[in-house]
Amino acid sequence: MNIFNQFFGLFLKSRRTSHLFRRRVILESLSPEGRSGAVPDQLSGQLLQEARDDLASVLARLNTQKEGLSSEEADAIREKVGLNEVEHEKPMSWWLHLWLSYKNPFNLLLTVLAMVSYYTEDTKAATVIGTMVVLSTLIRFVQERRSNQAAQALKELVSNKATVIRRDDKAADRAVPPGAGPAIQPAGQLELPIKQLVPGDIVLLSAGDMIPADCRVMLAKDLFVSQSAMTGESLPVEKFTEAKGQAGNGEAALEMANLVFMGTNVVSGAATVVVLATGNNTYFGTLAARVTATNHEINAFQAGVNKVSWLLIRFAFVMVPIVLLINGFTKGDWPEAFLFALSVAVGLTPEMLPMIVTSTLAKGAVILSRKKVIVKRLDAIQNFGAMNVLCTDKTGTLTQDKIALARHTDVFGHESEEVLGFAYLNSFYQTGLKNLLDRAVLEHVEVQKELQLAENYTKIDEIPFDFQRRRMSVVVSEREHHHELICKGAVEEIVAACTRVRDGDKTVLLDAAMLERVHHVTRDLNEDGLRVVAVAMKEIPPSQAAYSVADESDLTLIGYIAFLDPPKESTAPALKALAENGITVKILTGDNELVTSEVCRQVGLVVEGIVLGPQIDKMDDKALAEAVEHHTIFAKLSPLNKERIVRSLRGNGHVVGFMGDGINDAPALRAADIGISVDTAVDIAKEAADIILLERSLMVLEEGVIEGRKTFSNMLKYIRMTASSNFGNVFSVLIASVFLPFLPMLPLQLLVQNLLYDVSQIAIPFDNVDAELVTKPLKWNPDDIGRFMIFFGPISSIFDITTFIVMWQVFKANTVAQQTLFQSGWFVVGLLTQTLIVHMIRTPKIPFLESRAAWPLLAMTLIIMAVGIFLPMGPIASYFKLEALPPAYFAWLVGILLSYAVLTTLMKRYYIRRFGWQ
Repeated sequence: MNIFNQFFGLFLKSRRTSHLFRRRVILESLSPEGRSGAVPDQLSGQLLQEARDDLASVLARLNTQKEGLSSEEADAIREKVGLNEVEHEKPMSWWLHLWLSYKNPFNLLLTVLAMVSYYTEDTKAATVIGTMVVLSTLIRFVQERRSNQAAQALKELVSNKATVIRRDDKAADRAVPPGAGPAIQPAGQLELPIKQLVPGDIVLLSAGDMIPADCRVMLAKDLFVSQSAMTGESLPVEKFTEAKGQAGNGEAALEMANLVFMGTNVVSGAATVVVLATGNNTYFGTLAARVTATNHEINAFQAGVNKVSWLLIRFAFVMVPIVLLINGFTKGDWPEAFLFALSVAVGLTPEMLPMIVTSTLAKGAVILSRKKVIVKRLDAIQNFGAMNVLCTDKTGTLTQDKIALARHTDVFGHESEEVLGFAYLNSFYQTGLKNLLDRAVLEHVEVQKELQLAENYTKIDEIPFDFQRRRMSVVVSEREHHHELICKGAVEEIVAACTRVRDGDKTVLLDAAMLERVHHVTRDLNEDGLRVVAVAMKEIPPSQAAYSVADESDLTLIGYIAFLDPPKESTAPALKALAENGITVKILTGDNELVTSEVCRQVGLVVEGIVLGPQIDKMDDKALAEAVEHHTIFAKLSPLNKERIVRSLRGNGHVVGFMGDGINDAPALRAADIGISVDTAVDIAKEAADIILLERSLMVLEEGVIEGRKTFSNMLKYIRMTASSNFGNVFSVLIASVFLPFLPMLPLQLLVQNLLYDVSQIAIPFDNVDAELVTKPLKWNPDDIGRFMIFFGPISSIFDITTFIVMWQVFKANTVAQQTLFQSGWFVVGLLTQTLIVHMIRTPKIPFLESRAAWPLLAMTLIIMAVGIFLPMGPIASYFKLEALPPAYFAWLVGILLSYAVLTTLMKRYYIRRFGWQ
């Protein structure tokens, strides 16, 4: 249990990492009656209608007023629509989890074999087989149960509240946020848990608030909302009382300027909003319902295991009846022949596969947990290794989700400290709410020292920002010599107020040619993925004391400041490492293509084409399947666009990973073979993910990929070994059964040999893996397993037949009376060759010389070989119906083993040249 204690202890320790979860917005699930099966696209029409109707119609439809609902009205509505809670993934019941841990083809087959053994009074075989099934099931159950409980324990339940206006509640008066204005005079304001909100509630929002439901904006002042978790857009969006402006030009609900959505948050400003929808009826809620719905799809790992399982099971179903018939007819003892055939069936079935797979995955989970990675589902580790396409969101995944000042240039695009100085003066002296762009400028504190603000400048006046002008100005006095009006804002509005431009130490007229040049420079900045703000100024005699919008004229354009959501430092090396490991990276984002292209350029990701969400909407499945293969960037995507792209890539045969942390990423996280969530992901994204990264470094992805490939490689060793040796054994049994007057090995001996052989492989999960084997994606290939089985199986049969001849001719074990000596001789040779084969096929190199197994595997090999020799030579030999072998036998044994190792190595080299090795 030490492996589990390590794993769980690390998770409990990581609970102290409080920054993992920014807030808890998904609480308990609604009752089945309250669930909505709609998807966001189906909601768009209703939300668009709510945005376009006049406010009075919206309030009337909701049966509410500007003064809010009464408590009785709210209670009645809540009784009808339920609590404002969003469905999330319910913890799986222990009994269902236990059943899923047990349910796989091998466990089911082994259970049948155990039952047959029990009813035929072969209790030893039944005990051995049953032990294998119980161990593999319990290891998977305990490991996954503890990891899921640890992930759940990390979630911090935050009691979020909202300020609500109720007509009849006489709460203590509070200052109405700026923008609420005299139009609304509430009878009372009170703080309520967000789960108690209902459609029709009037809610007051201010900077820092989480938006508790889908709402229509009634009143707003300087309202900026971060929708990055919903849309992938890194910059905050301006919101208005009308469906107009930048956010209202599109036809999608998320682009409407007067709608705000659950799961987003207020960056700055204040507003009064009316609740349109709550719980699962919100845009967020419909995504949650889609993500948490039961997913019956199997991933690449499960599909691969099932294919290999059925390959071996079909082989057993063909060979076992043949063994039964041959021994029954040639020996005449049908009950004995049946028990022998049953033993062969057990020997053919790699009963340790579920346990080897589970323990290997559990070891990988422990290693990753030490790197601060939560593995929610063990299968995800192997999918790390098989992944050959990684789709990733941009905002918050490749980038820091933080606005930074990237450029400050003159009118002609050359770097200019003067422009940064004027922009700093404007941001420093304005008294309104400083948005993210102002804060990014003010981070350049060195400018304040260079300008010596306290000594050289005095603020005279300011002209506040408004959304009609889309600019703001401050007026400062420089050493009382003159006044400077410094204006910054949207390029179009600033240029419209300018008549001249600064060109070095002089100014020139802003004519048509110069205007074209201005547009060219700003267009280039936009194509670099930058949000551009223009800076202009003019000098005014110091006689004027008050200034107005009329003074924002005849300005001189100084230059531009440009902003970007910068990439994380770990992104470029992580993407390079992934590419070196054979993984193609594709960017799926809700942001625009120019910003995304610039981020890709900065992190060194080569772009081979761009596809936009509206284009995808028009593609059928065939066209999309073609597009996803030949393009790198997919921009302006809806959540369902992302999901469709992931499914299309999987349909093309890729093993797809998706990495994201926003609400808009959740459907794609669920659809991928492996969903990876990072950092401060929203709860719905973490619930949809298979892997959660607790650190911001994306380099852990490469470590996860390598660990997944090591896990796969070790599982493949066991499957190749057991498939080839079992095939060889059955082939040998068939030959011996035809020519021998007795059974080549008794059922009890065959079961003991199989048990010892299986025990020797327990250390495989801890084996070393050659570096060359983890440089490219690995995936299940049943055809390769079958070819390997047929290619290497007969090699062991050659030395089995050699053993038969030696025992028959040299040691005269050629009568029924001498069958115990014959069976003892083959028991030892069969066990030792089976035990040694893992060292031959664990590496494409020369075993023991160019590549050495880990010490646990070497130790187990030596122990089992010693036990195998001890059984016929020791005091308990008669219990297993074995007898001591003559000394001369061991000289033959050494020769057979050396010859077997040499021939297997030579054939392996031929196999690698012909078919390759993975």
